[in-house]
Amino acid sequence: MHWAERTAANLSHRGDTHLIAAGITPSGEFHIGHIREILTCDMIVRACNNSGLNAELLFIVDSMDPLRKVYSFLSEEYEEFIGHPLYRIPPPDNEGKPIIGSKKSYAEHFLEPFLHALSELGVKLRISWNHEEYKSGKFERATRLFLENREEVARILTEVSGRPLGDEWWPYSPIGHDGSFDGITITGWEDPFVTWIDSNGKKGKSNIGTDQGKLPWRLDWPAKWNFHGVSCEPFGKDHAASGGSYSTGRQLVEILGSKAPHPVPYEWIQLRGMGPMSSSANITVGPLEALEIVPPEILRYLIARNKPNRHIEFDTGGGLLEMADQYERLLATWKEDEPPDENATDRIKTAWNVDRAKISLSQINPKNEKFEKLESNISFRHLSLLAQIRSQNEDVWESLKNSGLLKNQPSKSLKDKLRRMRNWISSEHFPEEYKIEIQSELTQEAKESINSGDLEYLSQLRDAYQNCDWVNSEINDKICNLAREHGMQIRSAFVILYQIHLGRPHGPRLAAVLAEIPRETAINALNRAINSLD
Repeated sequence: MHWAERTAANLSHRGDTHLIAAGITPSGEFHIGHIREILTCDMIVRACNNSGLNAELLFIVDSMDPLRKVYSFLSEEYEEFIGHPLYRIPPPDNEGKPIIGSKKSYAEHFLEPFLHALSELGVKLRISWNHEEYKSGKFERATRLFLENREEVARILTEVSGRPLGDEWWPYSPIGHDGSFDGITITGWEDPFVTWIDSNGKKGKSNIGTDQGKLPWRLDWPAKWNFHGVSCEPFGKDHAASGGSYSTGRQLVEILGSKAPHPVPYEWIQLRGMGPMSSSANITVGPLEALEIVPPEILRYLIARNKPNRHIEFDTGGGLLEMADQYERLLATWKEDEPPDENATDRIKTAWNVDRAKISLSQINPKNEKFEKLESNISFRHLSLLAQIRSQNEDVWESLKNSGLLKNQPSKSLKDKLRRMRNWISSEHFPEEYKIEIQSELTQEAKESINSGDLEYLSQLRDAYQNCDWVNSEINDKICNLAREHGMQIRSAFVILYQIHLGRPHGPRLAAVLAEIPRETAINALNRAINSLD
């Protein structure tokens, strides 16, 4: 059973209606790691609804959280906003400086492009701004109960987390006269007000039914579970650790009369060679940046194919080609109308169902009953080759038609795939080993890679180029068969030919490249090599 469907089956024991929640602090640019949390929720929602349950995705934006420091992408001018709620501070401009007087908040600035990316990914959700929930009094009951049970709350936090709390600790964080959470000492509380004094000795009070303060994170989380009615929530492995915020939350929520949601801990997504993604550390590939080079189905497949507790290394280079090809092979080989028969082993039946779920959950439209397969035989790898050799889109379609890969006019999805492919090729992420530059001159490295012993092979290959059908398979056969006849290692022959045609010792499948350029261009390259040996 696919992991999303297994989660739905577990939730069915809790009832028929479910709220699947995700919560993220908009402290900086959202990245692919955040996509994992939202898509994990989305896939659980889809699996629930497909099984007859009624599920909804709630995206909680932790806009009441403070700015904790001046991050690397911000100017030093943000020093004055440290400790202020993210919804109350201005957004940064392109240089990281605060746009004073902007109608848009810091939180909105970073959230908007993320919401646009989620829309492209087919995610349907309801948004809850945390500061609005505080302002409207949604947290008032939980805050009151935690304050009334202050000693019990402190005991739970100390025993479960292993970190003792002093007598001066309170389950509430007021906002001071300067708009910051920092430097505040609570002096008491008299419902509905928490009284306090700031670092300058100035007294104040905060109404717990408003946005004049907030609960600490370990209390804020179970309070949201309680008043929203959350029944399932994926969260990062740090929260799932022993003594972590889920461990404390599941006990604290009982004070509020609720039950903790079904947990779905997930592993981090790392950028290959750079470690875990982090908005604050500016180690990111943003969702919109990723969607400029990757079709949304492929990003969804990245999450659908991996169990939440499995680490993912996101590779925007060659690994992306491998993943895209894997997805397209799955589309091409999985037979929706040919399920395993009754005599098939449980392993075969399970594999068929898991593949079905992977494909289904990778679709943008959850109501797609028939998966688009008409162009799944046009691989990402082949399209990357064509996009480099043929600068005009019409020439790409013509080549695909000539090779029999495209029967009709290109669909909207194929046009979109080519657009993203061109973006990828022109970006810093496109892998060097797949770059194609047809040589018009013989490089010094190419001259040094050949000797007089190769003359007969190159001469016969030139003749073969002139007489064979100019298609991938024929070209490859001529290269390999002639190499064998001359006692050459196949790999050595290809190294020579890569140098002659592409100016380097390796690259994309050579025969496929040659089939896309004029025959005379390839023959002229061999002539230059042969003449250099005379």
